[in-house]
Amino acid sequence: DVVSGPELETDEYCFERLNLPKGHPARDMQDSFYITSEYLLRTQTSAVQARTMMANTEKTPIRVICPGKTYRKEDDATHSHQFNQVEGLVIDKNISFADLKGTLEIFMRKCLEKTHN
Repeated sequence: DVVSGPELETDEYCFERLNLPKGHPARDMQDSFYITSEYLLRTQTSAVQARTMMANTEKTPIRVICPGKTYRKEDDATHSHQFNQVEGLVIDKNISFADLKGTLEIFMRKCLEKTHN
C-alpha cells in the first residue's frame, strides 16, 4: 500500500515516536520549521511510518511505501528547504531485507510505468 500523512506534524510523531531524544540536533529551531512548540513541518516521512504502526498495532503484515514532501531549514547550493522523500516499511514474521527490497522494486516499477507510458 502507499500511505501518506500530514505535512504539518506533531513533535510526538516527528521525533518522540522515532526515538529522537530532546536535545537531538534535528529538533533544534534552526534545523526544523516549527509552527508552534508542538507542531512543525515534518522533517522526514518516517512520521508516516510511526502513524502507520500505531494504527495497525494488532495487524500484520504491514507493507507500505511512504512518499511525501519533507521540510528542513537547509537552503544552500546543495540543499533545498523542501524535498520529496520515499521510505518503505515492512513488518511481518519470518521476513528479511529481501522482502523490503521486493516491495521497493515493485514501487519503482509502478513509478516508472506511470512515467514512461
